[in-house]
Amino acid sequence: MPETSVSERTVARDGSNSEPSRPRRRGRNLRTRLVQIGFILPAVIYMILFFGYPVIKNFVMGFQEYTATTFFTGEAPWIGWANYQNVMSTELFGRAAWNTLIFTVGSIAAQFAIGLAIALFFNRKFVLSGFLRSLLLLPWLIPMVAGAAVWRWILDADNGVLNRLLSSIPGVELSPEWLTDPTLALIAVIGVNVWLGIPFNATILYGGLQEIPQELYEAGALDGATGWRAFRHITWPMLRPVVTVTLVLGVVYTVKVIDVILGVTNGGPANSTQTIATLSYEMSFRQFDFGAGAALGNILILISLVFAVVYLRLNRRAIDD
Repeated sequence: MPETSVSERTVARDGSNSEPSRPRRRGRNLRTRLVQIGFILPAVIYMILFFGYPVIKNFVMGFQEYTATTFFTGEAPWIGWANYQNVMSTELFGRAAWNTLIFTVGSIAAQFAIGLAIALFFNRKFVLSGFLRSLLLLPWLIPMVAGAAVWRWILDADNGVLNRLLSSIPGVELSPEWLTDPTLALIAVIGVNVWLGIPFNATILYGGLQEIPQELYEAGALDGATGWRAFRHITWPMLRPVVTVTLVLGVVYTVKVIDVILGVTNGGPANSTQTIATLSYEMSFRQFDFGAGAALGNILILISLVFAVVYLRLNRRAIDD
């Protein structure tokens, strides 16, 4: 019987062991892939059911004569662009679009400026900073219905806290009609929305500030970059990605705000606080013209997408330059 060399026995042994290991490895990879799919699949199903389907359904409804009768007959005739032409040809739409612009720009500018100032303040270490930061979350913890009721009381012309404080100042005899004066109602609603949005801006921007390495400030200080110069040349460039996310999400959220306006002024007085979002609610759930309401909702989606694309492109161009 011929003798087998050590190298041949080793090759045979390794070869015999490697063959069964391949199916075993494939089985492990398959199980790992199935586990990954098992974790992802519920999220995908949730997104399709609660985000994808409503968006597609709303888009289709914008081109249909979808009214309360549809729920009984099941018929929603296709009318093309008629819903868009009807809602955009009214004088109320023009006013709602202008109010939406003022409401969004005013809210975002104030929220971001105050939120950034608060984030810069808390970026420094001092006693009770953690406790004070936690108090910033109170507007998020309070239900908006309760918050709107409190703000209606604060802004009340006769018994409101704000007017009582103004009247207590020597030489000031003001009693503004915050909620009933068409020229002041929108300002009041913007103020309430700013109060609600400051925690979001401050929290996100504070997290971005914490990610900036302190070594950059130390190196900048050696070159004289302190105070405003440090903010301009170190903080702002490093914080720009976080600023982009904050502004884009802030605009997307603010454009569709309904609860704040309905809770404080209900769109009045004389439609002075009516926005496209509240007008869509009015058409859908008070006049039961769901097709027109869906058309207004699609307009809001388009505005959000256009802003997001334009802002991200401009921001990327600025980074590349």
